[in-house]
Amino acid sequence: MLDANLNRAIEGVRVCEEITRFIIRSPGITLEFKRIRHRIAVCLKGAWRKRARLLMEARESAQDAGRATIVSELKRGGYKDIFFANIQRVKESVRVLEEFSKLESKRLSGSFKDIRYDLYQLEKKATLKLSAIRDH
Repeated sequence: MLDANLNRAIEGVRVCEEITRFIIRSPGITLEFKRIRHRIAVCLKGAWRKRARLLMEARESAQDAGRATIVSELKRGGYKDIFFANIQRVKESVRVLEEFSKLESKRLSGSFKDIRYDLYQLEKKATLKLSAIRDH
């Protein structure tokens, strides 16, 4: 579960980062997404460094019960839909990491909580910029 949600969060942040980089063209917001991506990675290295290899070795992607795709995941109306789907995915994953890291460390859980609240603010900034873009 930890491996899946770490990957999901980092991948989703990267998608949002690329949209703010190449479509919104906001260096500031792009940098904020990049920093969050790195903060998530630092949490992994700091807390689960010894377990990182074990997490990867335990990965069973082919047998993952959540692997099936639902129809709504295949539909995107454009880059805005892609952004909103991914920012939601990131927030959900970080929440899972926050909850389950409580079993390891209150400090680590607090780090994920801080990341989650920073994501809420960043989502707001990016959404305002996306809303201002007129689609062709």
